[in-house]
Amino acid sequence: MQVTIGSLEHIVPILIAVIIALYLIVFSNKKLNKQQQITVFKSLGVFVSLTVLIYHLYAYFKGGYSIVTDLPLYLCSFMALFIFTFTHSRKYWLYEILLFWIIAGTSQAVITPDVSNGFPNFAYLRYWIAHLGLLVIIFYATFVLNMRPKFKSVFKSFLALQLYMLLMFGINYTLGGNYSYLNEKPKSASLLDYLGDWPIYLLVVEIIILPYFLLIYLPFYLSGKFKKGTI
Repeated sequence: MQVTIGSLEHIVPILIAVIIALYLIVFSNKKLNKQQQITVFKSLGVFVSLTVLIYHLYAYFKGGYSIVTDLPLYLCSFMALFIFTFTHSRKYWLYEILLFWIIAGTSQAVITPDVSNGFPNFAYLRYWIAHLGLLVIIFYATFVLNMRPKFKSVFKSFLALQLYMLLMFGINYTLGGNYSYLNEKPKSASLLDYLGDWPIYLLVVEIIILPYFLLIYLPFYLSGKFKKGTI
């Protein structure tokens, strides 16, 4: 059964993730040294990536797995599968890209979940671990490891997203798929429902994504100004 917006199966995992994120951030800042903080960070990445990998292996061997619809190529699934590369390397350029992708993309998936199976189905658990796990990781990097975006990070992330979308267009054309909903809106309710039909909603997203990224950057900009005493 499709998870409905506002149901317990929607709200409870979000509350659990908020509690875990707050606890990890406060505990790590107060009790852990730098190396221990990095160990926690790496562990979070391995946990999220392994969950996605194991789920897809499970789905494949269970039968009925289709490369047209089931590959982890939707933006959040793609990030979750490879998030361990960021948590292991802690490369700043990855942080610059992922911060905006995760907050912009994953928050939408959390607000309007597209998961057809309720608790305790593996697909349900994978969905929330992947999406909420990404948010926990990026907030941990920001508030524990003290990584911060720069103004140019907005445009780096935007350009990287264009490359990802071009890749998905090519894959969708080759496979006849709909990865990242580039050919059709999701069946479940989503913010795309308010942006018109295909291909209008793609054009609208393209127009609003950069201002959205700038809005995500705004608190970091204001925080920097506040610390310098210029506001």
